[in-house]
Amino acid sequence: MANTQNIPPKNRPRRHTLLEDVQGLVTGTGMAATGLVILTHLGLVTGQTAGLAMLLSYVTGYSFALTFFLVNLPFYWLGYKRIGPRFVVKTLISVILVSVFSIYFPMLMTFETLNPFYGVALFGVLTGAGLLAIFRHGASLGGVGILALYIQESTGFRAGYTQLLFDACIFGAAFFILEPNAVLLSMLGAFIVNMIITFNHRKDWYVAT
Repeated sequence: MANTQNIPPKNRPRRHTLLEDVQGLVTGTGMAATGLVILTHLGLVTGQTAGLAMLLSYVTGYSFALTFFLVNLPFYWLGYKRIGPRFVVKTLISVILVSVFSIYFPMLMTFETLNPFYGVALFGVLTGAGLLAIFRHGASLGGVGILALYIQESTGFRAGYTQLLFDACIFGAAFFILEPNAVLLSMLGAFIVNMIITFNHRKDWYVAT
């Protein structure tokens, strides 16, 4: 942890209040879930553990909410050991919120016309901004997010780049399940998400936890 003794009090890092965390996590997970509703409406897939959950849902027939929750379970131990219980609790809450929102949000919105390229761009911006809000309140959406943040904290290797590598594996598998054009369009959406994270998520720019 950085030494804050020589930093003026007004500039020292502080923790978010409970209310700030609640609004940040609800807003971030709501944006991410809205992005997923747009993506599933287009019949596309995404990267990270959400993408893995989507592929498993397509193959097994189980709901996205269930598969998304289950695929994240093995990563919580890493988060607990390497980052801390506070992070894991917030992450678990965030995953549950996205799972629940993914069930109910489709009942609240419909799309009569949605251009696929605009939809993918909208998904990327909403999800990227949502993930930034979640990260900045000391959480992630589980799985690869935990691993990516740990690697960034340990080595400085950007979280967005780690997620891009994982996404490459997800989309490689997606070619065996979806039409090639759908996979390529999905990759564009994931690229937008990861570039937003890569260019905007920097610890030295944002110090509250």
